[in-house]
Amino acid sequence: MTVKPYLSQTALSGQVVAVSVSDRKGVVKHNVPEARLVVEHGLAGDAHAGGGKRQVSLLALESIEKMRAAGADVKPGDFAENITTSGIAVAALPVGTRLRIGARAELVVTQIGKACHQGCAIRELVGDCIMPREGIFARVVKEGPVRPGDPIEVLHVPGGDSHGQ
Repeated sequence: MTVKPYLSQTALSGQVVAVSVSDRKGVVKHNVPEARLVVEHGLAGDAHAGGGKRQVSLLALESIEKMRAAGADVKPGDFAENITTSGIAVAALPVGTRLRIGARAELVVTQIGKACHQGCAIRELVGDCIMPREGIFARVVKEGPVRPGDPIEVLHVPGGDSHGQ
């Protein structure tokens, strides 16, 4: 596989550390043992699910650990991310990257970061929110279950790079 220079140091595979949902927007999410990624909808049972380009959010555990090192008492789901990852630098993946999670589910990265909304419960809880800088958003293009321990693999990076297919 030919890898673009900015991705050459980025792991192209990792794993799911946590799967998190909430029943309303703007709050921390609670971890669940399993959920279903639904095509063009998002994570079943999550308030952020629905059409559009931000169906699922991902954040690296490594980003959460930076906040812990700065003194914040945070865990997966506290930044309202749906899927917490490890071993894959999700924030370095460009828009259009295709990911496989578990045996079947596939996502396409649609957005890197976002503006934090006014009155964000996460920012109030921890004093900062890393989702706007290091979180990513994706559309679900193939349905499937997702659970902690599932592998995550980069299948395609825009520009013709592919892996695993």
